Amino acid sequence: MGSELAPLIAVVGSDGSGKSTLSADLLAHIQQTRRAEAGYLGLGSGEQGRRIGRWPIIGPPLHRWLDGIADRLRDPGEPIPSLFAARYALRRSRRRRAKFDALVAQRRAGITVVTDRYPQLEVPGLHDGPILAGRATNPRLAAIQAEEGALYAEMASYVPTLVIRLHVDVDTVMARKPDHDRALIARKVETVPLLTFNGAPIVDIDATIPYEEELALATAAVDKALAAA
Repeated sequence: MGSELAPLIAVVGSDGSGKSTLSADLLAHIQQTRRAEAGYLGLGSGEQGRRIGRWPIIGPPLHRWLDGIADRLRDPGEPIPSLFAARYALRRSRRRRAKFDALVAQRRAGITVVTDRYPQLEVPGLHDGPILAGRATNPRLAAIQAEEGALYAEMASYVPTLVIRLHVDVDTVMARKPDHDRALIARKVETVPLLTFNGAPIVDIDATIPYEEELALATAAVDKALAAA
């Protein structure tokens, strides 16, 4: 979908791969020649949980409890823990859909968008895919999961003009983000190559090379994609 829309450049990768820095620099580059705005489609769940973990006394155990629920939601091998958790996940996905719709409106107005992250269906539970990746154990949970899946299918039908897919190793991420969970980071790093974004053009970049080289590669790819668009 979206042939009538202005271009969208999506920067994706694991936590700690430098998505925010690169997308900001690409936006500044694009703004030299055309109208462009930043887009952010994350939900901030990880940072919110880490803030809770810093609360006195109750913070650490509450953070562990919330992380446990999140782990079960994102693991396809685990059952969805409760109807409450499923409804909460659906509300968050609706919030992401509202952000996405705002970006589509900008593109309809002729504004090029550079977004940090992009919705996808290939890896449920991670990388801004459906939150409810676990097994639905009753019809009510299945209905909520199906409704959420439909939101992501609709978003994913808007294929980005270009995806810049950043690759980084676990040790580098942990050096940059020492407060993150290593096991979860390992899963994210391993699954980045599975992200195809409905057949979008993808440029793969090693995010451990000197940043000046990384930015030059990404800028060249963006210029080529925008010229073609």
